[in-house]
Amino acid sequence: MKSIEELKAIKAKMQAEIGTRDSLTDADTRIVVGMATCGIAAGARPVLNALLEEVQSKRLSGVKVTQAGCLGMCRLEPMVEVYVPGKEKVTYVKVTPEAVKKIVSEHIVNGNVVAEYVIKNI
Repeated sequence: MKSIEELKAIKAKMQAEIGTRDSLTDADTRIVVGMATCGIAAGARPVLNALLEEVQSKRLSGVKVTQAGCLGMCRLEPMVEVYVPGKEKVTYVKVTPEAVKKIVSEHIVNGNVVAEYVIKNI
């Protein structure tokens, strides 16, 4: 850090990220990333970061990205669960940061489940 402006920019970025994670309501779409040691070892941290960036860059309101511990199927990590109010939970498996863009644009924005990453198709 070399200036107050740089510090303020970092603060603004982190506050936006916190807004993406906190204040969950019943009307919010919730995206949960499995972040137990198995998930982290399989690459869940870059997936979580990609989700946060994608939701933030698209300025999606009512979408919260959270993390959980073990989702129960270590061999299928990184796993992402999507909870849309009034719809059945969708579990995506073997998610990559590249897949995140497709999941967000197709499922979260347009409401179409991305079948190629759904647990039923693995």
